[in-house]
Amino acid sequence: MTNTDHTPLAEPVSPREIPDAAIAMLDTEGTVVGWTHAAEQLVGYSAGEVVGRSAAHVLPPAEDAPSASAFAEQCRAQDGWSGTVMVRHRDGHAIKMTLRISLLWGQGADTRWLVSVTDIGTLSSGAPNGAVRDSLLAHTPIGIAFYDPQLRCTWVNDVMEGHVGVPRDRWFGRRLKDLFPGFEAEALESVMRQVLESGPTKVHEYRAWPPADRGRAHLFSASFFCLQDADGKALGVCSMSVDVTGNRRARERLAILSEASTRIGSTLDFMQTGQELADLAVPLLADIAVVDLMESVPFGLEPSARIGTTSRRPVLRRTGVASIDLGVLELPAVREEVIHVPPTSSFGAALRTGRSHLEPVLDTYAGPWVDNDPTRAQKVRDSGIHSLMVVPIRARRCVLGLAVFGRSEEPTPFQEDDLLLAEELVTRAALSLDNALQYARQRSVALTLQRDLLPHHVGGGAALDVASRYVPADTDHGVGGDWFDVIKLSGARVALVVGDVVGHGINAAATMGRLRTAVRTLADMELPPHELLAHLDDTVRRLSEEDADAPDQTPAAVGATCLYATYDPVTRRCTMARAGHPPPAIIDPQGHATFPDMPSGAPLGLGLGLVPFESVDLELPEGTLLALYTDGLVESRDDDIDVGLDRLGAALAESGSSLEDLCSHVIETLPTQAPADDVTLLLARTRGLEAAQVASWELPNEPAAVRVARQAAARQLSQWGLEHLVATVELIVSELVTNAIRYSGGPIRLRLIQHQVLTCEVSDSNTSHPRPRQPHIIDEQGRGLFLVAQLSRRWGSRSATDGKVVWAEQDLLSKALAA
Repeated sequence: MTNTDHTPLAEPVSPREIPDAAIAMLDTEGTVVGWTHAAEQLVGYSAGEVVGRSAAHVLPPAEDAPSASAFAEQCRAQDGWSGTVMVRHRDGHAIKMTLRISLLWGQGADTRWLVSVTDIGTLSSGAPNGAVRDSLLAHTPIGIAFYDPQLRCTWVNDVMEGHVGVPRDRWFGRRLKDLFPGFEAEALESVMRQVLESGPTKVHEYRAWPPADRGRAHLFSASFFCLQDADGKALGVCSMSVDVTGNRRARERLAILSEASTRIGSTLDFMQTGQELADLAVPLLADIAVVDLMESVPFGLEPSARIGTTSRRPVLRRTGVASIDLGVLELPAVREEVIHVPPTSSFGAALRTGRSHLEPVLDTYAGPWVDNDPTRAQKVRDSGIHSLMVVPIRARRCVLGLAVFGRSEEPTPFQEDDLLLAEELVTRAALSLDNALQYARQRSVALTLQRDLLPHHVGGGAALDVASRYVPADTDHGVGGDWFDVIKLSGARVALVVGDVVGHGINAAATMGRLRTAVRTLADMELPPHELLAHLDDTVRRLSEEDADAPDQTPAAVGATCLYATYDPVTRRCTMARAGHPPPAIIDPQGHATFPDMPSGAPLGLGLGLVPFESVDLELPEGTLLALYTDGLVESRDDDIDVGLDRLGAALAESGSSLEDLCSHVIETLPTQAPADDVTLLLARTRGLEAAQVASWELPNEPAAVRVARQAAARQLSQWGLEHLVATVELIVSELVTNAIRYSGGPIRLRLIQHQVLTCEVSDSNTSHPRPRQPHIIDEQGRGLFLVAQLSRRWGSRSATDGKVVWAEQDLLSKALAA
C-alpha cells in the first residue's frame, strides 16, 4: 500500500489542466464555513460575504426542489448528490452549473458537506481539460480529505479509505507523513504548504495500491484547494483525489468531448443537431448510432409528457443515423422515419423514466421489444449489433428523445464508463436542442406578435396605390422589429411609414408595436414629418428610461430608425423626413430610379435632441413610384450597401408590373442565403385628384362671408350630384366659417374635396387650434364645434404655413340610399 520510492512519479499538471471548480464547505445546517478563491472568481462573492451565511444565498433552490431537510436526508442516504443547478452571481445574473455535494466525516461522527460547482457554459464552448474532466468525473468516486493549517487531517470521506486502505478513524488528527511514511508524503505536504501560502489550486499525481486491487499500482491525481474563513484567512487545505489509472482512455474520452463542443449544436436546426450527435459517436464510441426525437420536437414544440408520466405509445422521428458500415444504414431505420416505441421495451422505459439503459450483451430473441416489433428486431440482428446503450435526451424535466448506440464490429461490450461518456455527449446535444426549442418558441411568439401588430391590409385611398412585403430574418438571428404603415390623413392625404427597431425577438416586436401606435397617434395630430419624428424620438427615449428604471430587469437596448412621408394628391407634393433610416427610392413614370439627397437625421432614442430633424418637399408627377424599405433589403454580409441600392433601383425600374408583382420581384432579387435581418418593403404609386374634384373660394373676414360660403358649397355639391349632403354641409360650413371670422383677423379660405369621402376645409390665419367644449344650458355660444362633431364622420385641425386648417368629412351616400 505504500511506495518507498520518493522519486516523483509524474510532472505537475500544467495550469491549463487545473479544474476551475468552485469549492465550498458547509456544516450540517447548510451554512458556509469555508470558501475558495476560485468560488469568488466564479460567483463574485468574497469569503467575507458568504462564510457564516446560508448556502441558499448563492444556490437558490429550484421551484420543484425538495425542502432543505428532505434534500439533506437524500444526500445522506446517497452519500452525496450531483446534478445541474442555477447559481446566482453577485451581480444578480444566474449561471447554469454542474454541482456535486460530497459527505465528509469528522471525529466523533460529525459531518460536513463539500460542494463543488463548475460553470456549464465553459463546457459547451471548448473548456480547458480540467473543467471537462471535472464534468466527466461527476459520477466518478473522488477521495476527499481536509487538513488544518498544521496539515492534520480533520475531515475525510469514505472514498479516501478505499483509495489507500486506511480506515477513516485513523486519519483524524494525523499528518500524511504519520500515516504513510513512504507514501510520497513529503511531496504532497510540500504542495499543501504552497497552497496555504499562495492560495492558487495545485495538482499533483501520486501512486498507491488500493486494497481492492493489491497486485496493481494505481495512479491518482490530487487537486489541492485553500479554504478561507470569513476574514479571508486560510482554514486549511482540501484535497480531492481521483483514480486516473486509465488516464490514456480518459484522455481519449476528453478528446471526444472537446470535439463535441465544436461539432454538436452548430446550428439551431433539430435534424442537423441529431445527425451531428450520431456522426460524432461513430466510430469514436460506437459502430452504429441513431438519434430519435419526439415527433413534436423537429417542429419546434416541446413534448407534452414530463419525466415520470406515461404515454400510450410514444412516437419519435429519426433525426440522425451513422454507421461504420454504410449498408447497415438501410437496416434499422432511415432519417425522418417515424418510430413507434413499445411502452414496455427498454426504449419506452428510458422515455418514461429519463434514465439510461445499458445492455452489454444484447438479446434480440426474447423480451417485449422483440414481441412488439419482430421485424425491426430481425433488422437489428442482421446488423450484427451485440451491445447496446439507450440514453434519453433530457432537458428541463422533459425527455426530448433517445440516442441509441450499438457495437457490431468492435467485439468489446459497452461498459459503465462508456455510458458516462455517452450521457455527456447526449447532454451537450440536449442543451443545443433545448436552446433550439426555446428559440423556436420565442420566434413563433415574436412572429405572431409582429404579424398581429402589423397592418393586415394597407390602402392608400384616392392618393396612392400601395403594396407591401415583410420577410422575417433567418433562424440564427431571430425576428426583428421592422414595421410599416399607411395612414389616411385629412384632405385625401396619406402618410407612409417604415421603421426598424434595434434588436431581435419578442422585445423588439413589442417595442415595434408601441412605436407604431405612437406614430398613428402623432399622425392624427397632423404634424409635419420633422415634428412627428421629434415627438417620436422623445417617446423612444422615455421607453428606454422606463426600462432602465425597472427593478430586477436588465435594460434592453431601445432605439429605432424611421422614415415618415406624407403625400397630397391635390398638390402632388410629398413631404418626408427620416431618422437614421435609408432614403426612399423614387422611380419616375419613365422608369428612372433615384435616391433623393435628404438629411439623414439621427436614429431615434440616442439622446441627440440638439440635432433637429428636417423635412424635404418633392413634387411627384402622377404615376411616380415610391419605395420605402428597411436596411435588411439592401444590406448583406458580403456586399456594400451601394450594391444593394443599385440592385433595388434596377428591380424597381422594371415597368408594366402590378405593385404586387413588383414586390415579389424585388424580394426575389435578394441574395440566395436567408436574410440576417428582417426585410420590409412598402411600394406606393402616386395618383392625383382631377381639378374637377376640388373647389375652393377666398372669403373676406366679415359676417357676410358665412352666407357666401353656404351658397358656394350648395352650388358645388349640386354640380357633383351630392344634393343630399347640402343641408348638412351648409351647417358645417356656417359653423367653421363663423369660428374663423370670430377668432382670426386675416383672409379665410373654403375648400371642398370630393374623393372617397367629401372633405370640407376652412383655413384662417390663426395658429390656435379649436377645442370643443360642453356648453351650459344658459350659454349662448360654444355649440358650433359640438354640432360639427355630431354631423361629421370625423373632424379635426392641422397646422398650415400661414395659420391652420379645420376640416370635417362626410360619407358619400348615393342618392338612392339617401332617399
